Amino acid sequence: MTLATIEASAATYTLRRARAEDVDALVALIAADSLRAAEFGSTEADLAGYRRAFAAIDADPAQLLVAADDDTGRLVGTMQLTFIPGLSRGGATRMQVEAVRVAESERGRGLGSAMIAWSIGYAREHGARLVQLTSDARREDAHRFYERLGFEATHVGFKQYL
Repeated sequence: MTLATIEASAATYTLRRARAEDVDALVALIAADSLRAAEFGSTEADLAGYRRAFAAIDADPAQLLVAADDDTGRLVGTMQLTFIPGLSRGGATRMQVEAVRVAESERGRGLGSAMIAWSIGYAREHGARLVQLTSDARREDAHRFYERLGFEATHVGFKQYL
């Protein structure tokens, strides 16, 4: 399902809902990240885990896994959007942006900025009053990128791995 057509650096990209047959390409985009590469495996058991995760995301109406295709149909970007209703902020719904990735061949051309801009509009259209994201503390370039797009580092995050 096509969500939008966006332009960046005179190139046209199609944003669409990711499909089951995209899982390998999506995992490859995420695994290309030097901070996350060690987390990804390619055994049949690993691939089955990614496919289960995709099925859960795809079945959840509060989730949207976006695939960005270039004009040849090659998957070159992704992001996961999650709508979170809450009681704080007057009952506001927030949209969480996760796993934003752009293929190395497309970086620096404005695709990431165009994807984030589209996601903010999508959040507004769907009643969200806040868009939030997290970024690994070591990603200084990503932090500058998000700040250029109007995001503010307003909170400190904590995690506990299980």
